[in-house]
Amino acid sequence: MERPSRPVSSHSAYRQAGVDVDAQERALARVRELAAKTVTPGVLAGIGGFGGLFRPDLEDVDDPVLVASADGVGTKLAVARMAGDFSSVGRDLVNHCVDDVLVQGARPLFFLDYVGAGTLEPARVVELVGGVADGCRENGCALLGGETAEMPGFYRPGDYELVGFVVGLVDRRALLGPERVGPGDVLVGLPSSGLHTNGYSLARRVLFDRLGLAPDAPAPWAEGRRTVAQELLAVHRSYLAPLAALLRHPGLHALAHVTGGGLTDNLPRALPGGTRAVVRTGVWEVPAIFRFLQEHGEVSDEEMRRVFNLGIGMVAVVAADAVGEVLASLRASGERAVVLGGVEAGGSGVDYRAGGG
Repeated sequence: MERPSRPVSSHSAYRQAGVDVDAQERALARVRELAAKTVTPGVLAGIGGFGGLFRPDLEDVDDPVLVASADGVGTKLAVARMAGDFSSVGRDLVNHCVDDVLVQGARPLFFLDYVGAGTLEPARVVELVGGVADGCRENGCALLGGETAEMPGFYRPGDYELVGFVVGLVDRRALLGPERVGPGDVLVGLPSSGLHTNGYSLARRVLFDRLGLAPDAPAPWAEGRRTVAQELLAVHRSYLAPLAALLRHPGLHALAHVTGGGLTDNLPRALPGGTRAVVRTGVWEVPAIFRFLQEHGEVSDEEMRRVFNLGIGMVAVVAADAVGEVLASLRASGERAVVLGGVEAGGSGVDYRAGGG
């Protein structure tokens, strides 16, 4: 996608209509520098063309499959606006998209972003895209291009929209998914770093509207001196690093990225028909932020499980005889993985059972 590169007169009719292309160009000059730092060997052309060019390395891939995903960060952007800090939401965006293609066994190749605003502030655009570039570097993918749109009258002053698009690659024989899952498989949970990018409409209603907390107030549920904004803006994790070594392991059958819908709606997406997930609710400690939101928002267990990740951001569906190897690999990478339950024949959805037995 093209980002404009030709400035117009500051006295133009377009600027009088609310669009300052000169300001855009000042921001985009810095954006091009940020994108250049994410270049990988497959990139054939930098930002500025009508389309990005990428040549994937297929040397070790017999039957290449491209996996694509698009997403946003939702109303987490509202928290960033309230806190005056947009520096981390770009990383949220990249990590979320990378996790979405990771569940099918794909590694990310390149990323595209979209930034929309009523009035583009160059420093803010650089802050947003800087976070995207950071996320791309951390995940080993290139920021190949994007779009920056200034639309006065459509977005409110101070509001920004941030959307991302990722393309990954996997060998067809290494695709993960429900087709490989069966009764007896084991569910292994990987911890989240907080809310990630889901449930913010409810969290904002509880914390800001009902309790009247300020973004810079100490977070009542957190130890130390962390503020409400710091807790809410904790970066959505990428699970690529801890799972990379397992993507071709025959015992790893599927992955479920726990986003909107929580475990209740996302785990079934990794299961074949005629099976259900059994989750033992006592085997991991739900982080304090979720317990606080539930208590002060008067939210039922059922709704909490469908709105929030409750401390589990990714679930691996693993063959029973491979659980030991998978856990050893994850823990060697520093991952605090935990066995959540298993897959059983019959029924559908998620069956929550109390206790760790």
